[in-house]
Amino acid sequence: MEFRRLGGSGLMVPALSFGAGTFAGQGPLFGAWGQTDADEARRLVDICLDAGVTMFDTADVYSNGASEEVLGQAVAGRRDRVILSTKTSLPMGDGPDQAGSSRSRLIRACEEALRRLGTDYIDLFQLHAFDAGTPIEEVLSTLDDLVRTGKVRYVGVSNFSGWQVMKSLSVAEKYGYPRYVAHQVYYSLVGRDYEWELMPLGLDQGVGALVWSPLGWGRLTGKIRRGQPLPARSRLHETADFGPPVDDERLFGVVDVLDELAEETGKAVPQIALNWLLRRPTVASVIVGARNEAQLRQNLGAVGWTLTSDQLARLDAASALTAPYPYFPYQRQEGFARLSPPVTGASS
Repeated sequence: MEFRRLGGSGLMVPALSFGAGTFAGQGPLFGAWGQTDADEARRLVDICLDAGVTMFDTADVYSNGASEEVLGQAVAGRRDRVILSTKTSLPMGDGPDQAGSSRSRLIRACEEALRRLGTDYIDLFQLHAFDAGTPIEEVLSTLDDLVRTGKVRYVGVSNFSGWQVMKSLSVAEKYGYPRYVAHQVYYSLVGRDYEWELMPLGLDQGVGALVWSPLGWGRLTGKIRRGQPLPARSRLHETADFGPPVDDERLFGVVDVLDELAEETGKAVPQIALNWLLRRPTVASVIVGARNEAQLRQNLGAVGWTLTSDQLARLDAASALTAPYPYFPYQRQEGFARLSPPVTGASS
């Protein structure tokens, strides 16, 4: 397993991480993802550790804390071998202090995550969403306290816009608070919006990307193709409305190329889609999930080899979209392009 530095920090993370959203699945979304119990979770963790996958990501909102509990049970007795990453800020109830990133909410969320995970520290504590109602100074000073007391090692965010990340980093610099070293983002062959603003920001500011839903919300599994109905067991029947939208024709165009490359390389479609992501700038780790051992072992096959330059270019071309304003002039017009050299590998 390749290890990479997480953003501008000293933390080394595996190129592939494991997402525990399938653990103890409850409700219409997480129940459809998977319902892995503690015994099954231990087996999946065993396989991950044998392959060098040492980072495990979860969130308090995943099955109302049950994912954290099962993950904690699965890593019990081997805490020193794993990197635990969790998230908070999304609503955990209807009360006024059960959502957001206020001082009281963050302190309580951290304490509850520590209890559920069965540990006395969290390696990476992330804000799951931007809280526009709480001053950034309050958020960062609270995270600073959690780091100083040893309950949190590093801090990051998820699903922030560019200005939200940049303003937070400037406040952190002004007051000497911990900087966000990670941004957990949606990024895939059928979801490349990350490249327009957040990727250049990550390069400039030393913020590493942790990629969620790298298979396009389950659409790049190799089971969805042009002219065929969704497989009967596809989770998209229950979860499509929760995830990022994807244009069908663009999806099928990408899948056509993935099928061609699968024939050329002997690799599975998901492995090729994951390997493409591992070649992208700022990507520190790609978070893979699995409901069973077979899915996990297939995903682990995405490392240890690489696509050729020609194969990468074909995937780039099949998945490319015109950038939104104000970015498209820099992509399409020579005068703009000369003022802003493209990020290597980030545009087609």
